[in-house]
Amino acid sequence: MSRDRAALAAFLRSRRDRLTPGQAGIQAFPGDRRVPGLRREELAFLAGLSTDYYSRLEQGRQANISNEVLDALARALRLDDVERAHLHDLAAPAPRRHAQAPAAQRPDPGMLRLIRTLDHVPALLLGHRGDVLASNVLLRAVLGRSLEPGTSFMRYLFQDPVARERIMNWPEVAAAAVATLRRESGRRPHDRALLALVDELRTTDDDVARWWDDHTVRDYTSVAKRIQHPTAGALSFDIEIVVSPHDPDQMLIVYTAEPHSPTARLLPILASWDVDDADAVPSVDPGADSTTS
Repeated sequence: MSRDRAALAAFLRSRRDRLTPGQAGIQAFPGDRRVPGLRREELAFLAGLSTDYYSRLEQGRQANISNEVLDALARALRLDDVERAHLHDLAAPAPRRHAQAPAAQRPDPGMLRLIRTLDHVPALLLGHRGDVLASNVLLRAVLGRSLEPGTSFMRYLFQDPVARERIMNWPEVAAAAVATLRRESGRRPHDRALLALVDELRTTDDDVARWWDDHTVRDYTSVAKRIQHPTAGALSFDIEIVVSPHDPDQMLIVYTAEPHSPTARLLPILASWDVDDADAVPSVDPGADSTTS
């Protein structure tokens, strides 16, 4: 079975296993059940396919799959929009390219100008593999690392102990990051650098391996971050994402805070310190927070 078809088969099995007959709105077919969710014949029935045809899909033996079949499976499996798009990508992957390896991404000049205007909030510009293209001083103050251009944010998140120390909701943030890598791998099945990164993270981190095998997929989304700064204390951020209009593979990640919140009042203090002393900022009494402007 090719790697493309193996990925499609594994995704179908994972989505079938999570959906019971009752959830799918049908009576369970008679006989002993050896799967936690739908049987192949039950899913085939729901999608209007023959059991033999669906079995060929899960076994990677069906070369061509129509959009109508994919849409029928998506409806039967109750996939959301991201999962549906992922299913289509896996069934019809991008053609393999035999040209030289792509050049490193260059940051969009407009996005660089934008990040320079955001010196009052932490911000970073990411490429499609989670490669850092640019970041500002406040990001270093908050995350505890400079994350210079060329740094892998994914490696920081999973291999740098500082990430687990500072990000209080690390499991939620990290699981979402794995789901976005899974989505990227569907879009770019022949990106060798991306596949190598995934293999590296899976072999070095049990959490990554577990989340990867779950086959959850997400587009880059705003997952709030709760940061425990060693001196400033607890910081709470919502995350906003701005996609470059000239290169949709580049995303500006902006850490925002509620107006008048303890975090919002701390940011100017963090920004006033030199990057080398960014950890040594005074804390602010959360009890002094004001709720009015």
